[in-house]
Amino acid sequence: MGFIILGVVVLLIGVGLFFAQRNQNQRAYCVRIARAATVADLLRMAKEIAQEIGGGSWREYVKVSGEVVCDRPLTAPLSQQPCVHYKMQVEREYEETVTKKEDGKTVRETQKGSETMSNNTQSTPFRLKDETGELDVDLHGAEIETEKVLDEFRPEQGGQISFGGFSMSVGRPKSGRQTLGYHYRESILPLHRRATIVATVADRGDRLCLQKPADGDKKFLVAMRTAEEVTRKAQQQAKTLRYVFIGCLVLGGILILIGLFNLG
Repeated sequence: MGFIILGVVVLLIGVGLFFAQRNQNQRAYCVRIARAATVADLLRMAKEIAQEIGGGSWREYVKVSGEVVCDRPLTAPLSQQPCVHYKMQVEREYEETVTKKEDGKTVRETQKGSETMSNNTQSTPFRLKDETGELDVDLHGAEIETEKVLDEFRPEQGGQISFGGFSMSVGRPKSGRQTLGYHYRESILPLHRRATIVATVADRGDRLCLQKPADGDKKFLVAMRTAEEVTRKAQQQAKTLRYVFIGCLVLGGILILIGLFNLG
């Protein structure tokens, strides 16, 4: 019976890998089908269409590259770096003594674990600037590629922790747990970095904005790489996931057959 259960678990992992592979293939496909354009191209197209049918109605799926600029950027709470998007996490790492039964005997052992104390994500609108002009960007709903700027463990045990502009009261850990310290992680979309954005450009009447497509099959991507690099990485990951997916199917099937044979 154990082989059957293990085989089913491996097959379920394979199903998850199948959907991950499909997501990467869709990512590469979306970058390919989006029309490459400069800011000037889009402004000119919007003007021509507005003259024909009126402003505020034009939408198109495009990919644009340029510099991330913002007049009122965010400040990442841990690293204190200016950015337009950040993700931060603080985890308490601890150890505790647990009691288990092994071969009818009571065994005490020390185990390590962690718990999330703070987890926060923030974004702000910004502009994408190329050699021909600027476009507003609304990050709502985007898949954002970030840059890791902090990954640090600090051995602290007090009731108050602080790092950069972040501080919080953590209180005492659960009974039986001893705090080892806190792990601080942060990643950002920094200012003045070149980025490629795959999105819908929308005429909002008084301005153009890159935003999430209404079509759910089209992805809204923000990456600090070229369109070609984004496509190549997605294709490579999809290929790797495909091989692992096939391996899970084969291994899961073999384990189930062994389990059925043993039952017989």
